This record gives sequence, structure tokens and C-alpha cells, in this order.
Amino acid sequence: MALIGPAVLCVFSLAFLWAWVIERRRDYLLLLAAAPALFAVAVAIQVSFWPPSVPANALLSGLFYTAAVQIAAEGVLRRSGKRLGRDWHIGAFAAVMGGLWWFAYVTPNLLARVYLQNFGYGLVLLVASLHLTHLMRGRPVDRVLFWVLFAFGLHFFPRTLLTIGLDSPGDVRVFQDSLFWQVLHLSLAVLGAALATALLAATLSDVIDDLRRERDSDGLTGLLNRRAFEHRAGAVLAATGDAPCALLVCDLDHFKRINDSHGHAAGDEVLSAFGKLLRRVSREKDLVARIGGEEFAILLPGAAQAAGLGLAERARSGLAGLVFSFAPGGGAVTASFGIAERQPGDTLSGLVAHADRRLYQAKASGRDRVFADDTVEVPAPERAEAAALATGSIPTPR
Repeated sequence: MALIGPAVLCVFSLAFLWAWVIERRRDYLLLLAAAPALFAVAVAIQVSFWPPSVPANALLSGLFYTAAVQIAAEGVLRRSGKRLGRDWHIGAFAAVMGGLWWFAYVTPNLLARVYLQNFGYGLVLLVASLHLTHLMRGRPVDRVLFWVLFAFGLHFFPRTLLTIGLDSPGDVRVFQDSLFWQVLHLSLAVLGAALATALLAATLSDVIDDLRRERDSDGLTGLLNRRAFEHRAGAVLAATGDAPCALLVCDLDHFKRINDSHGHAAGDEVLSAFGKLLRRVSREKDLVARIGGEEFAILLPGAAQAAGLGLAERARSGLAGLVFSFAPGGGAVTASFGIAERQPGDTLSGLVAHADRRLYQAKASGRDRVFADDTVEVPAPERAEAAALATGSIPTPR
């Protein structure tokens, strides 16, 4: 029975190691591979009675048990970008190992060592789970992972109390045939396998999500690419019915001239900076995409045309203030914008065509302009009139 848990966990150790070989950037997988291996070593030390001295055996096996639990907790946390911290781990390790040394050499007490290790390890895992409460608001696999980790940490307390109570187990060899010992390894095998399975499933989900992000993202700007924008925007329009929805399309003016005069590195610098600017001036729920070479689009769910005009003005003003390495004085890049508001029965392609027509009007009128339906907002000094957009008043062309 004592070998069931280590055998199962060794299989998972190899699985995590294999996952790390495939996904080396996920360093936490190495910790998750090391933890079950260390636990298996600890069990082997206890079962083999090596070293034969009871205090030395307790201390050496305890060292591997403690390291396994702390490394497992740290691995689970690092997957979510969190850590318990070096000082916390040093303190926890010193407390457990110091207690084991005291109850092995100074005041030998097997029952005290049992409670110290089980309650200590349970506490470490519970603390780790409390750092991951945000997972309860995440994907189903993340919620499962949280509850499995929480149950794993919590089970140390009732299991120890119910299977060993307050009676000293006596001789160590008799202790390894006790109910506590058998239930301990059975529960560790079951819950350990459940935790490892949840972690592997979560890791697989992470990889799939990363692949989806790479598929849906523009490599240079990090915005949505055209395919992802069309898919998500179509879904938003279908879900929102006839609710207001504005679409903004924009095009960097004379972009080919930038590439021809300053090189493609300069063009990439402009695209990357403009993508960051669009994301900064947009709302979190807006869909921001690069849909062509120097073309961008923003879908504003629940927003009318005036909101699109305000966003376009913020983007145009922000672009005028950007300084690029090839133009230290700034103001070298402008953009033209076209805005359309969804009308009843509009499809995404119809809305895009409507906004494109306004964009072409803006470019034909001299560029660095924003067109929405039959109105145009022109550069400074009239730019200040954009403040009226907040009240829904749209400036007329001059």
C-alpha cells in the first residue's frame, strides 16, 4: 500500500518532465516534476528503514517530504504568476525541520512528529490555495484546480485526527502497519493523482489558450488580426441585436513613404506605437484590430457615433504627440479615420463598407481627418471642438 502513492506520483513526475521538454518556457513544470519525485524518495527512505537509526530516518525522510510539499506549492503558484517568497519558504522549512529534529533527538515523540508534519504540510498547501482564490473566477479547469488543491491541503487535518487520534503509535515498524499509515498513502495517492491531473489539464488549457492567442493576434502590434476581428465582431453584432454599435476604421497616412524613406524598421516602429495607442484610448470591451498593412479597426459595442468620434480624436491627438526615432521632432505621422454607426439590419460587412467610405472621404479631403456620415472633424485649431463630442454634439465641416 505504501508504494502505491509513490508509483502513481512518479508517473506524473515523468509526465510533467515531458511537458517541460515540450514547453520549456513554463519553468513551473520542472518544480511540479520534482515534487512527486522527492515525495517518492521520502517514502522509499521510510519503507526501507534507511538509515536504520530511527531519528536519522525520521529527519532524512522528513527533509524530502517537506521539500516535496513546498516545491509543489511553489510550482502551482508560479503557474499563476504568484509566489510565497523565499523568506516564507525558509521559515516554513525551518519550523518543520526544527520540530522534527527536536522530537527525534531531544524529546523523542513519534506522535508529535506525525502531527507536526501533517498539520505543517496541510497548512502550506492551504496557504498556497488561498493565494489562488482568483482561480474561482476563471475557467472551469482553474476552478477545479483550486478546489482540488484546497481539499488536498485540508484533508491532512481530519485524516490525521481520525486515524491516529491522541494515542502514541509506539514502535516505528508497528506504526507502518497502522490504519493511519495505510490511509495516509491511499489518500495521498488519490488526492495527489487528482491534483496532478488537474495541473496537467490546466497546463494543456494554458497551451491551447496561448495557441489561440497567437492565432488571433497580430505579431507586430499584439492586436487582433483580421480573422479574429471578423469572427469576434460578428459574434458581438449577433449578440447585441439592434443595440448601438460604432465601428471605427483608420489608416496611417503616407505609410509607404515612411517605409521608402526610413526603412521597414521605421514602419514597424510606427505600427507598433500606433497599436499601443489605440489600445490605450479604447475601452476594455472594445475590439481593437490591425486588419491590413497600415489599416486598423475598432468596434465599440454599445456605443453611438459620437463615442467613436471621441475615440478617434483621442487617437489622432495622441499620434501627433508621438516621437519616433526617425523623426526626433515628432508630428511626422498622421492618420485618417472613418466612423459608422450600425443601422437596423446591418451586417458586419455592411458596417465595414460604410466606415470605409467615410475613411476614403477623410483621405480624399486631405488626410489627418475624421469622417462620420456627412460630417468631418479637421485638424487644429478646430481640434478643440472635439470636446463637444462628450455631449453628443458633432462638429460640422469647414
